[in-house]
Amino acid sequence: MTKSNSDKLFPVVQELQEFAFSQIGSMTLLRVLGYGLLLLAVFDVVEMFVPPNFMNPVWEFQTFGALVERVPVPLIGLALIFYGELHGRSKWEVLIVKVLSWLTLLFALLFFLLIPLGVGNTVRLSNQSAAQINNASQQQISQAEQVEKQLNAATPQQIDNFLKSQGRSLGGKNPEEVKSQILSEVSKAKTQIKTQAQATQSTQKLNLLKNSVKWNLGALLSSALFFTIWKLTNWARVSR
Repeated sequence: MTKSNSDKLFPVVQELQEFAFSQIGSMTLLRVLGYGLLLLAVFDVVEMFVPPNFMNPVWEFQTFGALVERVPVPLIGLALIFYGELHGRSKWEVLIVKVLSWLTLLFALLFFLLIPLGVGNTVRLSNQSAAQINNASQQQISQAEQVEKQLNAATPQQIDNFLKSQGRSLGGKNPEEVKSQILSEVSKAKTQIKTQAQATQSTQKLNLLKNSVKWNLGALLSSALFFTIWKLTNWARVSR
């Protein structure tokens, strides 16, 4: 190589060295940001599980959803931490990335195992909600039926007293006519109670199903992403 060519290559090599040093600085910044995001995710998880309320389907389902909703933060954090593989890492950090690599496999398994739990809690909550709505509507219908029985057996004077207790009066009308009118109103109220109960049950079931589908698919995707990270970070688990 002539001196002229050497003189031309020297600035290029120097520029490449400066670029490499700047990349190391950038990698350090990204990794620090990754550790920060991972710590924030840990704080969120601790807050979710304090106090724990296992065997409560509502708490389990809501916590399951919260975990899935917050999973992008640790995923981004891990991606930043693993950036640059082993370049520019100290010995203690090599051990940390090795542990984190294995943890991604654990997270993949955990999110995958959360799916049947989410499906089971969806069924339990759907049945529980339907039972609560049915019980409430049955109580209201029973009260309406008691009013019907009382009216059917009521005398004209009792009808007048009943109207007065409701802030109303016969107004010169026939008590039997008023009784028929009230019975018709009670019958309509019973129908409305049943219709409203069905509508409420349908709305709650739809909302529950939408959340269940979103969170279960999110758990499946999260499991796949964690598993992919584990596969792609084999370099961190290789003994050196």
